Amino acid sequence: MQETEKIWMNGELVDWADAKVHVGVHGLHYGSGVFEGIRCYDTPKGPAVFRLGEHLQRLHNSARLLHMAIPYSVDELKSATNELLGANGLPECYLRPIAFYGYGELGVAARGNPVETVIMSWPWGSYLGEEGLKNGISAKISTWQRVSPNIVPHVAKATGVYLNSMLAVTEVQNAGYDEAILLTPEGTVADGSGENIFVVRDGVIYTPDLATGILPGITRDTVKQIASDLGYTVVEKALIRSDLYLADEVFMCGTAAEVTPLRSVDDHEIGVGEVTLALQKAYLDTVRGQSERWSHWLDPVPQLAHS
Repeated sequence: MQETEKIWMNGELVDWADAKVHVGVHGLHYGSGVFEGIRCYDTPKGPAVFRLGEHLQRLHNSARLLHMAIPYSVDELKSATNELLGANGLPECYLRPIAFYGYGELGVAARGNPVETVIMSWPWGSYLGEEGLKNGISAKISTWQRVSPNIVPHVAKATGVYLNSMLAVTEVQNAGYDEAILLTPEGTVADGSGENIFVVRDGVIYTPDLATGILPGITRDTVKQIASDLGYTVVEKALIRSDLYLADEVFMCGTAAEVTPLRSVDDHEIGVGEVTLALQKAYLDTVRGQSERWSHWLDPVPQLAHS
């Protein structure tokens, strides 16, 4: 992680090195926090954040599922994000808002613990690599299942839930693969360790429905809307392992991963297909301000606007 100048923390900008908490914070011991991954892109009209409001609303929704009251509204967090981006002066970067139960009691129930709210920003390239964006990555189905929605709400982008993802991706990377795919306890396809998943077969695009208990991905929603606007049929349904093996194309998407093709799943060669590349191009053109068609998703950063 490349250090930047400032971090926004509980209402004020602090130096990167001074953004600290006590080792007794509840979130460290029990994973009681929620977070977002957001990207700011340099566009011809100046830096802009992609779907900032939707990400910050999801942060609040995640917090509600953890009985956590974030002490800043979506609009206040928007202003804080722009303030941070202006202070760090990065035309393109990754943003990490996080809210977690802080220092107080250390019982499992977070009673009386303050809620710490932080936003970080730093330069971060493609999560699965530039080579992966172009030529695809290898994926393996993990032996670790995705947590059931009646065990932990994976609909919440909660810090503790990601232990499930960490175990899965560590397992498959140790076996020589790039990314993990997790199945539900019922054996249907859930998602990647940090991405939603899509399958293309006979020109139709399929993706697991939200009833699976997966994270309602903002990039997932973006890809669905772009695909529909481009004339593709998008179907949300339960998918099984063999749907991946027999697919014409498979790709993953997420804020960090953007739109990344899967060239193979469990050593079944799939390759990189035309539909995936068309959606990838439309997505990247949109976030970088090269296309006006979906420009309403971009939130310009006033402090960094081109003069």
